Amino acid sequence: MAITFEKVNFSYGAGTTLAHAILHDVTVNMPSGQVTAIVGQTGSGKSTLVQHINGLLKPTQGRVVVDDFELTARTKEKQLMQLRQKVGIVFQFPENQLFANSVLEDVMYAPLNFGADKAAAQAAAETALRRVGVAEALWQKSPFELSGGQMRRVAMAGTLASDPSVVVLDEPAAGLDPKGQAELLELVLELKSLGKTVVFISHHMDHVVAVADQVVVMHDGRVVAKDTPAVLFNRDLDWFKKMKLDLPKAGQFAEKLMAAGMKLPERPLTLTQLATAINTEVGHE
Repeated sequence: MAITFEKVNFSYGAGTTLAHAILHDVTVNMPSGQVTAIVGQTGSGKSTLVQHINGLLKPTQGRVVVDDFELTARTKEKQLMQLRQKVGIVFQFPENQLFANSVLEDVMYAPLNFGADKAAAQAAAETALRRVGVAEALWQKSPFELSGGQMRRVAMAGTLASDPSVVVLDEPAAGLDPKGQAELLELVLELKSLGKTVVFISHHMDHVVAVADQVVVMHDGRVVAKDTPAVLFNRDLDWFKKMKLDLPKAGQFAEKLMAAGMKLPERPLTLTQLATAINTEVGHE
């Protein structure tokens, strides 16, 4: 399910003297069945951008097209149920979305809300809980008795239970330990393998390299680049400094090696690529 932004502008308080423009003439495509990473410094408009994908925000000007659904400033609230059934969004701190008496009830809410009967909703919730690694022993507990990491998994299961075609993740790795981060990346790749379109915001460039098919760079409310990771992370170093973006760790280490005189054909994206490049260079000496 492809997502297209066409000349989207967005202002908080549009039409008032307090209007504050956030997005400026954003035109970008996020292909169906691929993983698109949204990166940029804090305040660049990333979260505002993705909240348009399921209609939490509507464009002040322009339009967003998700499959056959068109979102504009004139879209009525009652029409958004159709869009939100297609698009699930997990916020930066998804544990704040929890509310029910038990984990299972919480995760069942979305499919019930979209018209599933209780048996179907329970089956969908159980599948989603297993997919994100929540042990069955926790399903009848209050979500507020769980650890922070467990609460995050439950919140993600709540989004996945309605089987959306598009999954939007806003900084999903924030606060997770390395094991939790690795499991999250595996989940993103699993969602892609199921044919879902995944959009995620991240400040972790190594995560971007690990899973993204394309990277969209936001700066001051504008899309300033859209490339594959291999192309984007081989841009000039001064461009990254201007955008206030980090390189992946392998790229950072490679820059130090090149500053010390080692010649590398291109900037590696992963530690495996870095090791291969070093071995190749040393073998040529």
